[in-house]
Amino acid sequence: MAQMGMLRKLWLTRFSKPAGERVLLRHALTSPPRRILELGLGTLGRTERLLEAAAASLATADIHYVGLDRFEGRQPTDTPGVSLKQAHQRLHAKARVQLVPGNIDSALARVCNHLGVFDMVVISAINDDRHLSRSWFFLQRLTTAQSTVFVESAQQIWTTLPKAKIDELAARTVLQRAG
Repeated sequence: MAQMGMLRKLWLTRFSKPAGERVLLRHALTSPPRRILELGLGTLGRTERLLEAAAASLATADIHYVGLDRFEGRQPTDTPGVSLKQAHQRLHAKARVQLVPGNIDSALARVCNHLGVFDMVVISAINDDRHLSRSWFFLQRLTTAQSTVFVESAQQIWTTLPKAKIDELAARTVLQRAG
C-alpha cells in the first residue's frame, strides 16, 4: 500500500487535469477498487493516476488491472496512444496488470471467460461506437450490481451506468444480432 499524502489526494481530486477525470479518482480513493477493467487506454495518464489513487488504500499486489486497447493496431485517424510494450513498462509496478490488444469487442470475446467480475469499469470515449455496442454482452457478464461502470462522453464527461442499463444494452445487442 502506497502512502499518499493529503496534498496529493487534494490535487488528484480537485485540481488534476482533465477536470472530468476527477470523478474517477474520487471514486478510486473513497471506494478503492481491487479489480479494474479499462476499455481504451490512450496515453496512459488517466490509467496511472487511477492506479495511484487505488493504491493509496490497497497494496499494488491486491489491485488487478485489465486494459484493452488497440495499441500498435491504431489507425492514423485514432487518438494518440502507447505501444503494448510501453504500457507494460509504465504500469507493471502499479498493479497486477493484464493488457489485451485489439478492438474492444474482439478482445473481450477472447478473454471474457477468464476475467471474472470487476469492481470498476472505465470506458473511454476513444472507443468506436460500433465496437462498443458489440461489447455490452460481455460487459454484462463482467459486472454486478456492485460494480461501478464509468462511461466517458465525447465532451469528456464521465457518468456512471447502472447494471440495469448494461443489461438493457446487452439485450439490445443480442436482438440486433438475431434479427
